[in-house]
Amino acid sequence: MLHRIQARPTAQMPTSRRGFLKLMAGTGAGLTLALNTSVQASTASASLNSDGSFEPNAFIRINPDNTIAVVVKHLEMGQGAFVGLTTLIAEELDADWQQIRPEHAPADSRYNNTFWGMQGVGGSSGLANSFNQLRIAGATARAMLVAAAAQQWQVAVRDISVKQSVISHQASGRNATFGELASAAAQQKIPPADSLTLKNPADFTLIGNAKVRRNDAGKTNGTALFTQDIQLPGMRVAMVAHPPRFGATVASVDDSKARALSGVIDVVQIPSGVAVIGKDTWSAKQGRDALVIRWDNSKAFRGSSRQMLDDYHQRVQQPGTTARNDGDTVSALNTASKVIEATFEFPYLAHAAMEPMNCVVQVTETGCEIWNGAQIQTLDQGAVAAILGIKPAQVKINTLFAGGSFGRRANPASDYIVEATQVARSQPGIPVKLIWTREDDTRAGYYRPAYVHKIRAALDDNGMPLAWQQRIAGQSIIQDTAFESAMVKNGIDSTSVEGASTLAYQVPNLQVELHTVKQPVPVQWLRSVGHTHTGFSTEVFIDQLAKAAGKDPVDYRMALLTEHPRHQGVLRLATEKASWGSPLPAGRFRGVAVHESFHSYVAQVAEIAMHDDGTFSVEKVTCAVDCGIAVNPDVIRAQMEGGIGYGLSPALMSEITLEDGQIVQSNFHDYQVLRINQMPAIDVHIVPSAEAPTGVGEPGTPPIAPAVANALAAATGEWQTTLPLKGARL
Repeated sequence: MLHRIQARPTAQMPTSRRGFLKLMAGTGAGLTLALNTSVQASTASASLNSDGSFEPNAFIRINPDNTIAVVVKHLEMGQGAFVGLTTLIAEELDADWQQIRPEHAPADSRYNNTFWGMQGVGGSSGLANSFNQLRIAGATARAMLVAAAAQQWQVAVRDISVKQSVISHQASGRNATFGELASAAAQQKIPPADSLTLKNPADFTLIGNAKVRRNDAGKTNGTALFTQDIQLPGMRVAMVAHPPRFGATVASVDDSKARALSGVIDVVQIPSGVAVIGKDTWSAKQGRDALVIRWDNSKAFRGSSRQMLDDYHQRVQQPGTTARNDGDTVSALNTASKVIEATFEFPYLAHAAMEPMNCVVQVTETGCEIWNGAQIQTLDQGAVAAILGIKPAQVKINTLFAGGSFGRRANPASDYIVEATQVARSQPGIPVKLIWTREDDTRAGYYRPAYVHKIRAALDDNGMPLAWQQRIAGQSIIQDTAFESAMVKNGIDSTSVEGASTLAYQVPNLQVELHTVKQPVPVQWLRSVGHTHTGFSTEVFIDQLAKAAGKDPVDYRMALLTEHPRHQGVLRLATEKASWGSPLPAGRFRGVAVHESFHSYVAQVAEIAMHDDGTFSVEKVTCAVDCGIAVNPDVIRAQMEGGIGYGLSPALMSEITLEDGQIVQSNFHDYQVLRINQMPAIDVHIVPSAEAPTGVGEPGTPPIAPAVANALAAATGEWQTTLPLKGARL
């Protein structure tokens, strides 16, 4: 059921929940599923707890001491969920920000992602799916507190004001804090959502306020709880020896040396390998190192990533499955007098989160309890329940902070959680902490797939594109997952072609085709999903077309984006702030890129320095972002900066390769990622907007690699079309 939400109208902002949902229903890329339109489910009942705290709904708990617990339904993994989502509630509640205390939600359907119909976050959907839901939750609590005050003071509701967690009646001089009214508010009826009036953006005091700061003290003083911090009575630690090749299995294992070690408690064979359970981490690792395992490679993958990519190069020479087909691209290409062509190559990528995968699991007679940085709780509950033969409701998940994820903890197979459960099942009643080393994490699979793109374009007499044909070859991250029915249509995995099939440039004849290839290497989404490769290929290729046309790359883009003013807006802002076209010092060069992902628009200008030894370094990035209403400008800037840093790693240095079926890389010495001393200066500019907010966790990543490649081409006269780029100073 849809409920009308009143709001004082403002320019360009949806004034009803229906309008907001219509705008947001297409929030795609990555993990979008069916839209759950129920917001009343989380505000169905209020309660007064035994400690005197007032819970008007699933998201808020107002305590007698005036602190306000805000239950955050999405994992905080560094992207700002705790500050962004609590801001929405605090704004409509008119709460004192200093009294807000965020905490992770338990695994519970009341906290479902309203875009997916399950609990979890990804696809930069956290703020977007919560925007109205949490504002309604805050407005509901406020209305009940005001009603309680009006009843106690025998005054009209309209004569009561709320500010900084204090409720006041000016005429009588009465006032009360939220905590003082908590008990009385719990006795009030919950107002229907369509009776609430949400704030006009002009009246926001917290949303859009750059002074609203994140409360990350726990991460600096050690009080924040990550999985590695969990210590439970009698807890044991497990490490697993995994096969060196995908598809290999255990042929035999000699665990006698491991069992002889004093700290080793048990050795257990599980489907993913051999687990050593110790009294502590060191004992488990020593025991694992002492195992003598013979692996059965009869069904293992023995190929190389080079062989895979060579195969992809052959595939893109032929037509694939059609993802988009406007006009008659083939005829336009066959009859054109000028055709430009380029082929792009992308390696496998690891997520390389600072915190490797880990999980604590305790299996008992009545169910299972888990402690970890859970990103999609519903999938994890279901996977664990299936292994143990219990109901998902019997799987309790305690969501903790996560030291990064970039999509890895949203694993569709719940791989490391399943592994931890299988180990813990062998130790009934005893909590077991599974720990992966960096080497385990790097070699475990579930990478961003490798891809090859081939693009051909026909130009008219003015150098403008008449036709664009793009063929993509690579693995699907959606096939054989819970998301397949929603996200694979007519043989097309939407995440493989997003950014190409949705190309914004005005080309009358546009054809995008896909070759989906089955490979034994496990893959999944990585920060910005398909846009990690389509953003690079399309933005580098458009620069090549601009050069062939003899036109400035910014002017060329602007001419092709007349139907996309938000693309133009960020492109204009970024290039103005970067002083595009002005002279640069000797040895400095600029490149530009603009891309839309997750309904947010980002343009970036990269400035590089060429060095005497032929290497280059990225010195400065100017970024403009249009993400609708800027709920927290500081978080937006931080996410753009982080996204740029994350995108520079695969642009300059990161790649996963295979030889004889084995992953070559193992740790940060050979899977290179950007270091702090390599980070460029970054200047972020936010486009003022009254549009509904969209995501910022991922959209900052796609434009940076093409912007750098285009700057490098400006310096050398040639475009590199294989990542990582050659010549970066590391």
